[in-house]
Amino acid sequence: MSQVTLNASTSRTPGSRTSRRLRSAGSIPGVVYGVGSEPLAVAVDAKEFRTAVSGDQGLNTLLELDADGRRFLVMAREIQRHPVRGTVAHVDFQIVDPTKPVVAEVALHIIGDAVEVRHADWEVDQQLFSLELRTRPDQIPTHIDVDISELRVGGTIRIADVVLPAGVEPVGDPATAVVATHAGRSAKAGAAATE
Repeated sequence: MSQVTLNASTSRTPGSRTSRRLRSAGSIPGVVYGVGSEPLAVAVDAKEFRTAVSGDQGLNTLLELDADGRRFLVMAREIQRHPVRGTVAHVDFQIVDPTKPVVAEVALHIIGDAVEVRHADWEVDQQLFSLELRTRPDQIPTHIDVDISELRVGGTIRIADVVLPAGVEPVGDPATAVVATHAGRSAKAGAAATE
């Protein structure tokens, strides 16, 4: 996985007035934190930040944060958005060790065609759209494919059934449903008529 360099200023003073001024000037206030490091107040350029996290990895991108000469390997973690505009209002950068696992949220993509389910007039219902995974920062997948080709009527695909790359493990309850099936309108009507 490639790293993206992001410049940060450490000259900001904490406080809502300063944060408002930074946002109106096109910057995002933030904080850098991690094991063995005191929290450090920073500000990053909003456009640079958007560009840095707009690749395939999204918010799971490894960032080399250059904070006025001090370099940190970080990932964007807690992001606060403006309630109306949706713009990023604050971001927490977590310092990571490239050799130690982190927890990351990764999108789930449904692939394949559940032919048997479709032919029985049943429907496929995606229950989870992302999955929390534990792995090294350089092994975080861009997404996870969930193949529904073998799904049967009344069947369910659970977290434990999802095929993950080597070195990647799920964080959630293995019994949690990712994809389920249920009777469609015509199947329900047919069952009611039979009764």
